[in-house]
Amino acid sequence: MISCKNLLEDASTVNNTGFQIPTFILIGIPGLEYAHIWLSIPFCFTYIIAVFGNTLILFIIKTEECLHRPMFIFLCMLAGADLIIINSVLPKALGIFWFSSREIYLNSCLIQMYITHVFTSFESGVLALMALDRYIAITNPLRYTSILSNQRAGMLGLSYLFRSALYYALYPYLVKRLSYSESNTIGHTYCEHMSVAKLSCSDITFNIIYGLIISLLSGAQDVSFIIFSYIMILRAVSRLSTWGECWKALNTCMSHVCVMMVFFIPILTTLVIQRFNHSIIPYIHILVANIYILIPPMVNPLVYGIRTQQIRVKVLSLI
Repeated sequence: MISCKNLLEDASTVNNTGFQIPTFILIGIPGLEYAHIWLSIPFCFTYIIAVFGNTLILFIIKTEECLHRPMFIFLCMLAGADLIIINSVLPKALGIFWFSSREIYLNSCLIQMYITHVFTSFESGVLALMALDRYIAITNPLRYTSILSNQRAGMLGLSYLFRSALYYALYPYLVKRLSYSESNTIGHTYCEHMSVAKLSCSDITFNIIYGLIISLLSGAQDVSFIIFSYIMILRAVSRLSTWGECWKALNTCMSHVCVMMVFFIPILTTLVIQRFNHSIIPYIHILVANIYILIPPMVNPLVYGIRTQQIRVKVLSLI
């Protein structure tokens, strides 16, 4: 068997950037390969609901003039991000489960990695913008449209998308610069940054540090913004004269709170599992990582479809 050290020495004489394998092999859920066909059922069910639900949300907001407001513009951003994320991951995962189509080219792997990280970060940013929207709507209802116009909402969304694209711009380069041995098997359903980097013979310390810094920086910004917004919301609500007014104001935030829980709880679970990785069955980590990708795109349109009257009425009229 060719050693990693020898391979690197041989590769350096041919290419200063190191040896690059042209393809990777995604094995799906490691340890549960025998159950792939059964796992494909909830995966496929989730995929259908997510695609249909988010497409319907986009269609309704696009066609209903009364929904052309900042709150629904942010909801469109959320639905769009969900569609991009789930379509970048699920078709390949289902191909693995149904047809054992495990091979993925290096460039395709890098594109998938970049898209999932960028739009997951963007979704976190959109949730922060939704918290801002609720804060302005509750604390300054009479000045809501002047403070947060549709144009400003769009610009804020674009700024968060640019932030996410910039933060993760180095990911493809950091992975592509690495040198790999004959091992090209990724124990995952999609190309996640560290899952690919760990296959390398090279030193991946910078990948680890950069990934940790970017994740903490992006997450800390959004979570801090959300916490600050809700502190101000609670402060404003506590000044209302009656319990009915307090509940009415807080009720407008319930959809956002539900969506945030669905988004952030799997992230926190993943962080805990990574912290105690040595004592966790490997496929548990992969399943949680897939839940983090699958569940928000499915649940988000259901939450807003049920709890938002304008969308609910329109959906019922289409049935």
